[in-house]
Amino acid sequence: MAPDDRDSSPQIAAAIQEISDRATALVREEIELAKAEVSAKVNKLIRAVVVATVAGVFAVFGLAVLLNGFAWLLYELVFPANAIYWGFFVVAGALFVLAGLAAFLAARWFKRGAPPTPDMAIDEAQRIRETLSGEPGGQLEAIAARAEADGS
Repeated sequence: MAPDDRDSSPQIAAAIQEISDRATALVREEIELAKAEVSAKVNKLIRAVVVATVAGVFAVFGLAVLLNGFAWLLYELVFPANAIYWGFFVVAGALFVLAGLAAFLAARWFKRGAPPTPDMAIDEAQRIRETLSGEPGGQLEAIAARAEADGS
């Protein structure tokens, strides 16, 4: 071995170790980004569920009072004097129809809903993979895209 080969060997080993350390740090940072992104989305969902639940409780009590009033109104205006219960049956039937419609819509919306995914972390990981592999859309294209986005 030539003297230059012996001197460069530790430098190469140090460079490989540094690359390995940086790659490990990069992966850890990407995992932290994904955790933070999912955590933020879950917190927003939890907040929305709590507020919607409180609003639903108030709406249910208000609806109960309103529907009781409609039942008595129907009794007074439409049905014979001794048939109080028919107003309540009509209101209950309308409620069952609305409940079926609401259940159908809720099922459709739940199926459409996407789980909270770390979109930013996934995009960043794909950019890193493209940069390291030298594929189109790598670092040079990313820098050009950022410069274009900042300019507009």
